Amino acid sequence: MDSLITASARALAAGDALGALKRVALRDDPPALALRGIAMAQLGEHARARELLRRAARGFGAGEQLARARCMVAEAEVALAMRDLTGSPRSLMAAADTLDALADRANALHARLVAARRLLLLGRLAEAGTALARLDLHAMPPALAAVADVAGAELALRALHTGVARAALDRARDAAARAGVPALMAEVAELRAVLDRPAARRFHAAGERMLRLDEVSALLDTDALVVDACRRGLGVGDAWRPLARRPVLFALARCLAEAWPADADRDALIACVFRTRHPDDTHRARLRVEIGRLRALVASMAGVEATPRGFALRPHGEREVVLLTPPIDGEQASLLALLSDGAPWSTSALALALGASQRTVQRALAELEADGRVRSVGRARARRWLAPPLAGFTTILLLPGAAADV
Repeated sequence: MDSLITASARALAAGDALGALKRVALRDDPPALALRGIAMAQLGEHARARELLRRAARGFGAGEQLARARCMVAEAEVALAMRDLTGSPRSLMAAADTLDALADRANALHARLVAARRLLLLGRLAEAGTALARLDLHAMPPALAAVADVAGAELALRALHTGVARAALDRARDAAARAGVPALMAEVAELRAVLDRPAARRFHAAGERMLRLDEVSALLDTDALVVDACRRGLGVGDAWRPLARRPVLFALARCLAEAWPADADRDALIACVFRTRHPDDTHRARLRVEIGRLRALVASMAGVEATPRGFALRPHGEREVVLLTPPIDGEQASLLALLSDGAPWSTSALALALGASQRTVQRALAELEADGRVRSVGRARARRWLAPPLAGFTTILLLPGAAADV
């Protein structure tokens, strides 16, 4: 490796993308192409970065497996930044195995971190936790240690383990400072700020107030019956009933929680759940059926009592009923939460992350675009969606995969 390539690689390791480009900008040999691609990725030019990395990988010969594997890892990280989640992770894991076999431990760890972060983005939290737990972090370079702790902190935040997240972020801050990479330090600082932002609104008999993530976690540890509109479910302590895939039952539970300790009128329940202002006998019959299903589902936590005017939620043991709602409400809240990271998302990537069909996501995006809440760039398959950051509060509780579903 010549001196310019070495100097450029050192500049990239320190986060100096422009300094790296100055040394190799006019060169088209494979090592220079790879370094140019990484530099362009650090500058946010992801499409150009991907093109350069692919050219570099093709330029390396069959005997240069180490260099080719490094290019594949770099391209996978660019795809993650582009929110291109449609590719198979098999090639990335194959590259990690190759790097391990060739004694490039740092880049092998980097590859597995990219794979774990992809799982986090898709909301596959159990798999992401397993992937992170398998990593051997002994003697890891500071920059990779910071990335690993940031991923661990995000996983802990998604599970509402705020103490674990805070400790991981403290370690990440120290590692990022040792690495001296400004972008990494900024990422750690941004994630730390999440802990101090409002995450949900609490509605109860005495009124409403905003809660931070640690306050939400503390509330969920009490014996209150919590109807959680952020993660679409209800629970008491460790007991949890997910209702994200049963929207009618969740809408009933939410209406009953809003009315507690009083009862909810039958016509009001029908209007809320079935979206009609002119109920007839068929709606009332269906309401009884759905109330029966909800009653069976929450039998271990509460009863649903019929009253002369409607139905009332009656938690066991004189528990309090608390309704948690997100700072932003509506059917597209999770979609907006994903888009609020400022990255350009494709429709297919959003559908993968939300576990919905592309057609469903397209309809939601069309509604949000009509309201001026999102915008698109590009056309056809290159079309990407963006939304302004949702400043002032965190969307952690709205991200997919925050709670297991049935």
